[in-house]
Amino acid sequence: MTARPRLAVVGDRSDRVPAHGKLADLIPHLQTDLDVHWMASDTVGDAIADYDGIWVVPGSPYADQARVLHAIRTARTCGIPYLGTCGGFQHALIEYTRNVLGITDAEDVQYDADAATPLIVPLACSLVGETAPLHLSPGSRLASVYPGRESVVETYHCKYGLNPTYVDAVQASSLHISGWDSEKAPRAIELPDHPFFIGTLFQPELSSSPADVHPLIEAFLAAVTRRSQHSL
Repeated sequence: MTARPRLAVVGDRSDRVPAHGKLADLIPHLQTDLDVHWMASDTVGDAIADYDGIWVVPGSPYADQARVLHAIRTARTCGIPYLGTCGGFQHALIEYTRNVLGITDAEDVQYDADAATPLIVPLACSLVGETAPLHLSPGSRLASVYPGRESVVETYHCKYGLNPTYVDAVQASSLHISGWDSEKAPRAIELPDHPFFIGTLFQPELSSSPADVHPLIEAFLAAVTRRSQHSL
């Protein structure tokens, strides 16, 4: 009997987070053979490495930031397919900046308003409840989700993003910026040499329905299934 692909959805469920209600409706319809476990941030442990995919969903600041960062680092270092939307995008940047770029005090100002290295800061213009153009980096994995497209329009519900001061440091690393807004602000990141590692400030769950799942989510789930099959 073939094992079902196991997906960990990491985030602190709340009625105040629009994405969570959408996900509750969406998850039962994603794949008939998908085994989904929704984990509160303070319940994440080493067993996260046993999953075939990790999705860190919106809702930051999380109750336990360290455990969310542990989930992201596990996905990055163990080759587990990863999708981070909104807070998952922001925390993927924090994890990478701390553990790969060596800026160990990189922080989101939602946790520490006086952070020495304020990596995640308020956006110049809030994107709560907004749609906006997303310009795709040619040849990126993200661009492959939208065949033949150079730009698309995506849905956001966010007030925080990457501090412009640190864009050059990210661009000089192996973490590629694969999506930009019309003012050249980063809106998506990926690791090209990873089986699947994408973080987006936009929230594909918000523009999905059970009958019409966003292509980024479909691409992620395909990677989760591949890992499940290869681990047998």
